[in-house]
Amino acid sequence: MNQLQKAARVAVARCMSVKSGETVLVITDQPRRKIGYALWEEAKRSGAEAILTEIIPRKIHSEEPPRPVAELMKNADVVLAPTTKSLTHTDARREACSQGTRIATLPGITEEIMTRTLDADYQKIAARSRKIALMLTKAHQVRLTTPGGTDIAMSVEGRKGYADTGLYHQKGDFGNLPAGEAFLAPIEGSSQGTIWVDGAIADLGVLKEGIRLVVKDGFVTEILGRTEAEKLKTLLSPLGKLAYNIAELGIGTNDKAIVTGNVLEDEKAD
Repeated sequence: MNQLQKAARVAVARCMSVKSGETVLVITDQPRRKIGYALWEEAKRSGAEAILTEIIPRKIHSEEPPRPVAELMKNADVVLAPTTKSLTHTDARREACSQGTRIATLPGITEEIMTRTLDADYQKIAARSRKIALMLTKAHQVRLTTPGGTDIAMSVEGRKGYADTGLYHQKGDFGNLPAGEAFLAPIEGSSQGTIWVDGAIADLGVLKEGIRLVVKDGFVTEILGRTEAEKLKTLLSPLGKLAYNIAELGIGTNDKAIVTGNVLEDEKAD
């Protein structure tokens, strides 16, 4: 068994807990075809009624899949979606989950990421994620500091922490693969301080210089740095004020994940 097959087996058997006789739909596109086929092979091997469908790559994240595919999603027990653009925040995914479909999206996943991060102990990741999520739920205030210069505080009073466990065994369960994160939304307008970003940013990749973000009343008010800071300004400026909102606090819990510039993996790195 090669490493990709091994990772696909973890996804199908451990993460999705696919049972013989269940219907499993794998949605992929041409750049992710090899991964989609590996998942389909494992679903078939598990005794499931395995269906593989390839769609044209979506132009942007959250663009709806074709209507016939959306209908298939609602009628499947399990959906695995290794696609170039994310199907996470689509009506098709939401409607399928409301019908009881268990879904894992794998947006932008590569063979390297899959073989590294799926070869993990998801029971331990789940326990770690739930522990931190409970801490966040019980907290009133969070303050983050780093040697690089991050010092930001935010109110989380009354907000529930969520655990992205990677174990999607119950009807309607949904999440990413790879998984491993505890997260919540802080109180709007409460975040104050400075964030020093020296890892990676979506659409910019791994940073070489670092960016300093000044946060006041829940919004980034200054983006300080050199070339990378200017690129971030260019990305955000057409999007309006809400693009500068501090919308989520996430803590990675997957010990196999590393910072690569791919947000699917980056946000899971512990």
